[in-house]
Amino acid sequence: MLQILCTGTPHSIGLQHGKTASLEISRSIEFYASLFQKLSKLDWPAVTQLALTYQPYLSSNWPQYVSEMEGVAEGAGVKYEDILALNVRTEIAFGAFSDGCTALSWKGEGGSVLAQNWDWNNDQLPNMICLKIQKEDGLNIQMITEAGIIGKIGLNSKGVGCTLNALKAKGVSFTSLPCHLALRTVMESSSRQDAVSTLEASGVASSCHILVADATGGTGLECTSEDIVRLEMNSDGIVTHTNHMVVKHKESVVEAEDWLADTRFRLERIDELLDGVKGKGVTTEAVESLLLDEKMGCGASICRKETEEKGSLATLFSIVMDLEKTTAKVSMGRPVAPVEKLVLDP
Repeated sequence: MLQILCTGTPHSIGLQHGKTASLEISRSIEFYASLFQKLSKLDWPAVTQLALTYQPYLSSNWPQYVSEMEGVAEGAGVKYEDILALNVRTEIAFGAFSDGCTALSWKGEGGSVLAQNWDWNNDQLPNMICLKIQKEDGLNIQMITEAGIIGKIGLNSKGVGCTLNALKAKGVSFTSLPCHLALRTVMESSSRQDAVSTLEASGVASSCHILVADATGGTGLECTSEDIVRLEMNSDGIVTHTNHMVVKHKESVVEAEDWLADTRFRLERIDELLDGVKGKGVTTEAVESLLLDEKMGCGASICRKETEEKGSLATLFSIVMDLEKTTAKVSMGRPVAPVEKLVLDP
């Protein structure tokens, strides 16, 4: 797996990202161009034009992200709007993409752990990268992301981490943070509370669940284009989530019916597995073992295997973060048979 260390100004960080991952970025563009055409009947020029709708808001409110994306484009030798489109792909898709993931945060005796199996199209696995950023203010960030996308799943040197679950509710906002850039703001934050406050102030442009955690525990944020509703830790210090809403939103928020039939099964299953280990104290090893689970329900498992029914949807990586030690263990591919393992240590 390509690991990229980027330092300096936002533009410099993007430039190093783009130069080093130019091949992977070109393949990511090809992958999403094909997917948008197939699922949304949009060709790539139409996709990039839609992406530019976000430019006024981002330029005015998040110029550092614009500068970094410009650097990525320059380094990779592609147009800026190509990189912008990758970073706002969720908002352009209007819910057409079906990435399904299982995430959990667990704070208790022994530590604070944040973890996820990230499920997506197998064809995108070769275009995943490990992005390591050293900012000028001394903050370090490390994440697993798709080449060209500047925010995804990972943690920073202050022990603040995030995961992502896809949700589907109607609506999109062009004056709020696109979800992948919202993830980046979490990893720019000094604490869980700081991250939550930032996202609640900015809003998130489309529906998703972002699980934010640090050494003090986790907070789930169910986001739509109209609101953000918190999902707090239960009495055992646990937050779990899959791909449907579990808290009440505004009456005007309309969620799609279970677009992944297995979402409720996976949530029940991860809760059941946690019930079996929570009395033994929090350990990364215990959480790693939960993400290996292959018990099937409604056509899928927590450790998702590609099936004919689901097309090429499978677990592309598993990540378990120890937020007190500010480290993470990553298994690329299905964690029962990883193609590579690595450690993040911002």
